[in-house]
Amino acid sequence: MCGRFSITGDLDFYAEYFGVDNVVTESLGKSWNVAPTDPVYVVSEKDDKRQLGMMNWGLVPHWALNTKTIHINARAETVETTAAFRDSFATKRCLIPADGFYEWEAPEKGRTPHWVYRADGHPMVFAGIWAARIDPKTDEWRRTCSIITTASEGVISSIHHRMPVSLTSEVWDAWLDRDLTDPEAARALMVGIDSDILMEHSVSKKVNSVRNNDAELRDQIEPETLF
Repeated sequence: MCGRFSITGDLDFYAEYFGVDNVVTESLGKSWNVAPTDPVYVVSEKDDKRQLGMMNWGLVPHWALNTKTIHINARAETVETTAAFRDSFATKRCLIPADGFYEWEAPEKGRTPHWVYRADGHPMVFAGIWAARIDPKTDEWRRTCSIITTASEGVISSIHHRMPVSLTSEVWDAWLDRDLTDPEAARALMVGIDSDILMEHSVSKKVNSVRNNDAELRDQIEPETLF
C-alpha cells in the first residue's frame, strides 16, 4: 500500500515537468510527510487540456452518504469493478507526483519504516483516480483522489507486498484521456516504471507521526538506531 509520501517540488517545477496547459491551484508548499486527507498536487484533464490542480488525498465517491470514509488506495486488480472506484477509473484518472513514498515492514519484522525513491532523482508519478462532490457544509465542489497500488516488485518486495503504480511519461496522455473509457484499455496502461530504478533505505520512526514534517525524515538510519 501507500500510506505516506513526500512532495517538495514547487508549483512551477511540476507545471513544467508535466507540460500542463493550465495551473488551477496555489502553491501547497513542501511536505516530507504527506498523510491521508492532506492536499496534494494532481494532474488531470479538462476540456482536452492538461491541468495542475489540488485535491485531498482520500477518495470519497460522488454518491457516498458517509463522507468520513475515505479511500487512499485502490487495488489495480479490482479498480474497474469496485463500486467506490469504477466510475472514477472510467473517466477521472489522474497523475499524482511524489518525491517518493514511505513503506513499513510487516509487524513481525519490527514495522521499520523505509523511504522508497527513484535512483535517477526524477519524481515518481503515481497512477491515480479522482472524484468530485458538492460539500453540503460549504456548497462548494470538493475533489478527492486515490493512489492505485499493485503487487510489489524489486527492492520493495522485501518490505511490503504492495506498491504504488508509478507511470512512465509515454502513457500520461492516454491515462489522462477522459474519452478513453474502456477499462481493459485503461488497465493496459498500468505497466509502471522498471522496478530496478527504485531504491530504498531505512528511516527514523519519527515519520510515524504526522506532527513530524522535515527533510530529516528521509535520512538513512541504521536499523539499530531506529528507536
